[in-house]
Amino acid sequence: MTSKYTPFDRSRLVVKPLAERSHDLSLSRWMSLDEAAPEFSHPQLQTVATRILAAREHQAARILIMGAHVLRAGVNRHIIDLMERGCISHIAMNGAGAIHDWELARIGATTESVARYIRSGEFGLWAETGELNEVIREAAANNLGLGENVGRRIAESDFPYRDLSVYAAAYRLSIPVTVHVGIGYDILHEHPNCDGAAVGAASYRDFLIFAKSVEALEGGVVLSFGSAIMAPEVYLKALAMARNVAHQQGREIRHFSTAVFDLVPIRGDIHKELDKTDPGYYFRPHKTILVRTVADGGESFYFCGDHRATLPALRRALI
Repeated sequence: MTSKYTPFDRSRLVVKPLAERSHDLSLSRWMSLDEAAPEFSHPQLQTVATRILAAREHQAARILIMGAHVLRAGVNRHIIDLMERGCISHIAMNGAGAIHDWELARIGATTESVARYIRSGEFGLWAETGELNEVIREAAANNLGLGENVGRRIAESDFPYRDLSVYAAAYRLSIPVTVHVGIGYDILHEHPNCDGAAVGAASYRDFLIFAKSVEALEGGVVLSFGSAIMAPEVYLKALAMARNVAHQQGREIRHFSTAVFDLVPIRGDIHKELDKTDPGYYFRPHKTILVRTVADGGESFYFCGDHRATLPALRRALI
């Protein structure tokens, strides 16, 4: 069968080196562990820390799901430190997270001005970033997760700033980092060397790795930092799969804690859904992570603040 439609011919694209790009974020953005972070306090933060430490003691899941802008907040060292302390057993990100981590490790800078480069048609079309498509193709060909192979390649590279890579640290520590990609969401998908089938295979393997981690969530913790769509949706499907199997085995996945860290104020009781006539009803972290999935035995917490303040504050509470 032949398609009626003509796709875009990517061979016409001009891909430039990162050396020609102006970067919005440089090394000075990334905090050291002893650097003073913006102030943040909340009476329930210590409770969440206690739940994480209890989950570590009982080897239950300690899952961190986050948007890419958490890395852009400059808290990579804090995340790596929490992995090294055993406070995190799984990290899930979107495709942009892999891009920022790769660029930072490779050149010590990341993030371009969309407003500037979209005008000239250069946005996203940078050669070194496009190398990730070959890493993804390699992952798919060898039945590796997308995040796993990105971490492996950075860890085994001579990239000058690989010590800042969350992916490389996770690979070194044998902690899964899974990448949950939406086709067309990421600048990698603009490139002529992008293989959609490889992206799908590697990212779907990551979803199954994530679902396997969720099987150990009884007595565990899910932390969601700054992800309004990916975190609640991927977590919801994985939890359904894990509970399906648990029910067949006579087990439960009901008693666990969730905590959402975001910039969006939530009106009213965070433990109750808003009415559908309220626009806040459609903020998925609220109804999915804080209400529906913990309704039969779990507990949930919400912390509103900048990630550059909240993640270091959580680390302080843990140590």
